Order: sequence, then C-alpha cells, then structure tokens
Amino acid sequence: MRFELKGDSIRLGQLLKAAGCVSSGVDAKMVIRMGEVKLNGQECLMRGKQVVRGDVVEYGGDRIEVV
Repeated sequence: MRFELKGDSIRLGQLLKAAGCVSSGVDAKMVIRMGEVKLNGQECLMRGKQVVRGDVVEYGGDRIEVV
C-alpha cells in the first residue's frame, strides 16, 4: 500500500494508525515494542521514530510505502 505523507514526516505509531494497520495508538505502541514492525527492513522499537518519504514500513504482512 502507498501512504501519501501530508507534511515532512510522521511518527511511526501515527503512521500505523493512519494507514489502518492498528486501531489505536495503544495498539501501535504494543506492536512496535514487541518488535513486530520493520522500518526499511530493520526492526524498529521507537514509536516516535520519524518516517519520511521513501521509507518502507512493514507490519503484519502489510507493506507501506511512504510517498
């Protein structure tokens, strides 16, 4: 899936919620802390990590390309 970024960046937890991968910020926090989310192919444990255009986030079989 492609996610169109409105500003310069978005936090990882917010992206997961906005893309519909999780239903709440609490859920995003949990899956990130459990190591279930990859940013550009590497496990990312930081919910506040800034995601920018060109980044790829993977979670639960979904692949999100940030454009």
